[in-house]
Amino acid sequence: MMLLLDDKKIKRINELANKKKSVGLTEEEGKEQTKLRKEYLQSFRHSFKKTIENTTVIDPEGNDVTPEKLKNIQKQNKLK
Repeated sequence: MMLLLDDKKIKRINELANKKKSVGLTEEEGKEQTKLRKEYLQSFRHSFKKTIENTTVIDPEGNDVTPEKLKNIQKQNKLK
């Protein structure tokens, strides 16, 4: 699974979005845009999940109040 999209793909996503707004896309460009959007969303979701899995919740008194479900995921993935 790809973690991050390279700058070239992000630039292409933006080019297609701008073209769609101005003159429209060909069928081939529409398919390319859909594919690139799926890749982008997959990358975003993976990154967001990893961020959440590495989060620890601390209350104002300094106590660890991380939900048990998250602690179990962290133990399972040997993150904490």
